[in-house]
Amino acid sequence: MFWLGEKKNLKMIQDLYEKKRLKRLFQFVFGCFIISLAYNIFIVPNNLVAGGIGGVAVIINHLFGISNSTFIFIANGLLLVISYLLLGKEQTRRTLLGAILFPLFILLTENINVWLQFDTTEYLLSTLFGGILYGLGLGFVLKAGFSTGGTDIINHIISRYFKISIGKSMLFVDGSIILLSGFVLGMNYMIYSIIVLYIISIISDRIVLGVSDNKMFYIVTDEEEKIKEYIFSLGHGVTVFKAKGGFKKERETVLMTVLPTKSYYKLKEGIQKIDGDAFFIITDSYEVFGGE
Repeated sequence: MFWLGEKKNLKMIQDLYEKKRLKRLFQFVFGCFIISLAYNIFIVPNNLVAGGIGGVAVIINHLFGISNSTFIFIANGLLLVISYLLLGKEQTRRTLLGAILFPLFILLTENINVWLQFDTTEYLLSTLFGGILYGLGLGFVLKAGFSTGGTDIINHIISRYFKISIGKSMLFVDGSIILLSGFVLGMNYMIYSIIVLYIISIISDRIVLGVSDNKMFYIVTDEEEKIKEYIFSLGHGVTVFKAKGGFKKERETVLMTVLPTKSYYKLKEGIQKIDGDAFFIITDSYEVFGGE
């Protein structure tokens, strides 16, 4: 029965992707193109290493003079073979298009600086704009459900065979590449590379998740009715959960409400004024559906 349920869920996911196939494909291609622009305009001229195979390519180019696109093509080809052997056909299929298209766009935009010239001596500005542009492109790629291959394959291999999360695997792989850049290119380049990687992660997250327009409150209080009335007075609804404390094992009530970010301060201060001992958690709420 579990196997049948899993097959049903996989079919549902596939149906969802099929409905938006063209839109996702456009997002992916556009994202790869934006990444390649950022890479060739800001990353490569400033020897910035933004992790991944593209970052390794910058180091290899510095040491041996091999063009970035050539190295990325070769490295992705080898990694696809390794992926097929260790991760299987389905996992490899998901990264195949990105592993081909990404280095192709890098090749096609290699001479972009002939038409678009920027002052590469301003490292901080190059780091800022390079990170933002790269993050935008990566966000579109991830939101479309694709990847650019490369170290994404290595991350999945490490995660599967060393039993660690993808996040920890990414931290280890990209951290090692950044550290290597410090030894090869110098500590100043490594610091700028860390900054650009941080900017990329923030921007790509914002593209995938969107900007939070709402806040969600989880409230545990002895003044349940008063706080509910206060929330109603702000024009918002409340959902009530029955819960049990993990330590004291006592039954308690949890209030949950979602409200626009502009009303966040009013509710926070109101809760503290009504019940100074109230326990509440505030989180970002990126999308809200349904309700009145």
